[in-house]
Amino acid sequence: MSRPYFDDLPTLFANNDTQALEAFGEHIHWGFWPDSIRADGSLKDFSEAAERLSRQLLSHANLKDGLRILDAGCGFGGTIALLNSSYQNLQLTGININSEQIERAKTRVVPQGGNQIEFIVGDACALPFADDVFDIVLAVECIFAFPSRERFFSEVKRVLAPEGTFILCDFLLPNWFGPLWKQCEGFTNRLVTKAYGEFTAERNPPINFWTFSQYAQLSVSMGFEQRQIEDITRNTLPTYPVVNQLMKNVDASSQSATAGLAVLSRMGLVRYVILSYSNLT
Repeated sequence: MSRPYFDDLPTLFANNDTQALEAFGEHIHWGFWPDSIRADGSLKDFSEAAERLSRQLLSHANLKDGLRILDAGCGFGGTIALLNSSYQNLQLTGININSEQIERAKTRVVPQGGNQIEFIVGDACALPFADDVFDIVLAVECIFAFPSRERFFSEVKRVLAPEGTFILCDFLLPNWFGPLWKQCEGFTNRLVTKAYGEFTAERNPPINFWTFSQYAQLSVSMGFEQRQIEDITRNTLPTYPVVNQLMKNVDASSQSATAGLAVLSRMGLVRYVILSYSNLT
């Protein structure tokens, strides 16, 4: 998925864009509402929902003091900050290919409770770590931006300790819809163009969607045991009006792409899913 608006966030923060700071100063991902009807559309409500999404993902892990945790695609360190404030004696590592995001994470997340924190600029598909060094690996709404899901899974397998936990969230297609997606892209783009304005293909290339079955096949081939699938699509839908408005004010082409994702999500053709795995020995 192309994310030009999100890549511009460090610049927006430097220019003291108060809306961008309130919405994405902590987390760069969608929000989670236990009851989506209660969403009020405000930036404060969205920011709190983004924090809840990290908590919802972390609920899939058996968290306790003293663990070694990697957050791949860590953004501004929001999930690591949450762990830092909740547990003690953790070894927390965040990696992100965007150096500006890493620099912000370094300045805003201060270790407490005996925790050790390190933020590294690097490629999640070529992790600069030894084998078997993490108990938990997280990938919070970022895997679609990696060059290869297969390479990332392979790297997670290598750095994750036996019986370790791997948790991610991604936008998935229903299995029946996967083969039709390529055929539907052109229609979807025309639909979004009609509703929201010109779609810029160069700035917003097609999303690299995967299906549920593709994830199941990959996890088995890599030696992971699937623990849980949690479909939280309905809980994330209030994200779109907020994000679309922010993007419209800054980057119309990005807003068009996200508006298209909103249409697909409301139709049930794209699902927002948390996946958790155990690393088999």
